[in-house]
Formats: sequence, C-alpha cells, structure tokens
Amino acid sequence: MPGPDRNLQSVNLDAGWAPESWRARPSTQLPAYPDARALQETLAELRALPPLVTSWEILALKQRLAEAQDGRRFLLQGGDCAENFGDCSPDVISNRLKVLLQMSLVLVHGLHLPVVRVGRFAGQYAKPRSLDTETVDGTTLPSYRGDIVNAPEFDARARTPDPQRMIRAHARSAMTMNFVRALIDGGFADLHHPEYWNLDWVGHSPLADEYRRMVVGIGDAVRFMETLSGNAVNNLDRVDFYTSHEALLLPYEEAQTRQVPRQWGWFNLGTHFPWVGMRTAAADGAHVEYLRGIRNPVALKVGPSVAPEQLLRLVDVLNPDDEAGRLTLIHRMGATQVANKLPPLLDALRRDGRRVLWVCDPMHGNTEVTSNGYKTRRFANIRSELEQAFELHAAAGTRLGGVHLELTGEDVTECTGGARALTDADLARAYRSTVDPRLNYEQALEIAMLIVRKQAQLAAPAST
Repeated sequence: MPGPDRNLQSVNLDAGWAPESWRARPSTQLPAYPDARALQETLAELRALPPLVTSWEILALKQRLAEAQDGRRFLLQGGDCAENFGDCSPDVISNRLKVLLQMSLVLVHGLHLPVVRVGRFAGQYAKPRSLDTETVDGTTLPSYRGDIVNAPEFDARARTPDPQRMIRAHARSAMTMNFVRALIDGGFADLHHPEYWNLDWVGHSPLADEYRRMVVGIGDAVRFMETLSGNAVNNLDRVDFYTSHEALLLPYEEAQTRQVPRQWGWFNLGTHFPWVGMRTAAADGAHVEYLRGIRNPVALKVGPSVAPEQLLRLVDVLNPDDEAGRLTLIHRMGATQVANKLPPLLDALRRDGRRVLWVCDPMHGNTEVTSNGYKTRRFANIRSELEQAFELHAAAGTRLGGVHLELTGEDVTECTGGARALTDADLARAYRSTVDPRLNYEQALEIAMLIVRKQAQLAAPAST
C-alpha cells in the first residue's frame, strides 16, 4: 500500500517525466562522444550493474535534511572539487573521512546539534568547464571534463571523450563507498576514540591544542555517562554518512535511475544527494528536467546572477509539493557580493513561504588567479563570506542550516591564509588539484571552529 507521501511529486510524474525526458530539453556541459554505438553499449552495461546506494538510505537522508531545515540538525557537505581515478586509494579516502569526522565533532560539540555528514565524493568525477575546447601552442583539443569523461593530459587521445570511463567511475565510486562503510562499521568513527582520527602531518598546527582539548573533553563526558549509568552508551561507534555529486553527466545519471520494489517513483541509485550547478540551472534545461523527477533530495547552486523570480521558478519546478527535506539551496555569491545579492533571495522565499534548506558555499565565489598563475582562494574571503551569510540569514529571519566546502585530508597548499598564513609563494609547494583549489585539513578544521564561534556570537544577545 503506498505511503502517506504518495501524492508528492505527482505533478512531475503526471507531466510526462521519465529518466530520459531530459533529452528533449536544451542541454549544456555534455561531452560529444565520437562513437555513438560505444556510448549506447556502455550505458546498457551501466544499467545492468548493481546500484551504489539504496532507496531507504536516500529517504533517511531526506528526513535528516528536513530536520536541518527546521534547525534540528546541521549539514556538513565536503570533499574534493573533482575526484580523479588515481586518488581511489585507502589513504586518500580515510583522510577525507577523518577530516569530515573531525569537523563534525567540532560542530556537534559547539552547536549542540546532530550533524548530517555528506561527502562530496564517490561519484564527483565530472566537472563543468567555461569553454568546450582548450588551445595550447596553436593546438585545440576538447576541454578536460573530469576523469569520468576524458583525461587531463593535453593530447588528442587523452582528451577524446571515452564512454568506458563511466564504467571506471562507477567501479571507483563503489570501491570508495564500500571502504567508507567498512571503516565506519569497523569502529573508525568510534567516539570513545576520536584521537584515532588525527592526521600525522598536522601535529604542528596552531589549532592542534584546541582540538585536543575538545577531544579530551568529549572522551571524559562519554566515560562519565557510562560510569553513571553502568552501561555502554549506544551508537557511539558509528555514524551515518552519505554521498553526493554534481549531476552533470546526464547519460550516466540516467543509467543509475531505477524503480525499486515497494516504493513509488524513481530513484537515482548512484548517489544519495545529487545537485545542479550554476552553469546547468536553467528551469527549462535538461539538468533541471532530470532532477525534478527523482525522489532523492536534490540541491541547487545559487549564484549572484540569480534573480528572485528566477529562483522562485526553479523552486516551483524542483519542489512543487513543498516537500520537507526535498530541496537544498546552496548559495555561493563571493565575499564582495553576498551582502547585496543574498538578502533579496532570502526575502522572496520567506515571503512566499517556501520550505528549503539554506546552505553556504563560501568557496566558489572567491576563486582568483595569482600573479604566478595559480588558481586559489584566500581564506580571509572564504571566512568573510561565511560570516556574512550567518549574519544575513539572522537579519532576514531565515536559517543557515549547513555549509558546502571543497576540502581534502592531504597536506596541500592550494588556498592561501588560514592557521599557518599560507602565501602565494607557498602554492607551488604542494598544489595538486587538477581543477579547483581546496582547503587543507587545518583550514577545514578552522572553518568548523569559525562556524561554532559565529553561531555562539549570534546567539549571545538572545541569552542575555
């Protein structure tokens, strides 16, 4: 018998939506595969492979996002700008997980709220590009669109879109998810031993002492509770963890879209939480058409060029039934524009009574190129946009319920500033990203502490 939400999204289902209906809409950011037959054979192979996630995991995440929307949880979404096949290794995966677990520990401790942990990995293999082609020394080739499409090396063979890369992306996503699940099931996230999450290279960090004091305090609290009750505190040895990626390569997403027994509608079983980026967010475009029909919770990136009426239309398309937990809006304005561009959007949705989860991405609006040719983000600008976002939501009577970050657990030097005051000259030392600059561990942990302090600052007047 259908559940109580059977009629949700009925508008979409009755409007002729199907997993392939995006093909009739204008599309951008899709590669041109030279061999149509090879593409179709690959997609048929993908459809026959086991799913990567389950419908009940997806619906559980939707419920948690609904609680974050109501102020009862906080969303932490983070990971690589673009995964590459070579980084599907135990050390890289476990270090990513450690960073997110440590950040969530800081947030839980400081915000007194459960944290929804969503990795920006296990599928983040595609990237949008400003131009379809790239020219070097008079030679023009297709742009690198992520490992799921082609390779970064500048030669014709590497840059030719290859559909078999979708199979490799699926396999590496499965390996990443399986390893994360095994780590968590094996006690990797045990709150009795948060010291296990430390990364060796950050022992010298200016933030290390503050974090260690927090760890000791949490450990003492857990032991006190267990001593007082005479029983072990349940569920401290595992956490819920979800995956997300940009739903950019639509043929791949379509092949992961399936129906399941005892559930109505369609699910993207390649990820828990797909999102649409700014370049593909046209209300009548292919990407929005695809996202509107799946039952997963979905997210939309919102930039400074989006007008209130445009955003309201997108909300109508993506969440016509005003379903709690269905739609997350991730605003990424830039430190210099957020104060002018965000308030009209907050006001429009608040006045219209729309239920969405607001999240801040303080990374993408603050990208710049240094004089020595490195793409970077300055920590001061990231911090400024995030602090302003909290203040603007408080002033508008709305709630900032999460943060979306590009970060890594590796010892990289890609964003300047932060705890060790990295400069432009430091970028050359350990710049590894093939696309966008990421926060390293120290900078990510500093962001978590900043969120806690900002929330405390905003709450202070109400408590006096």
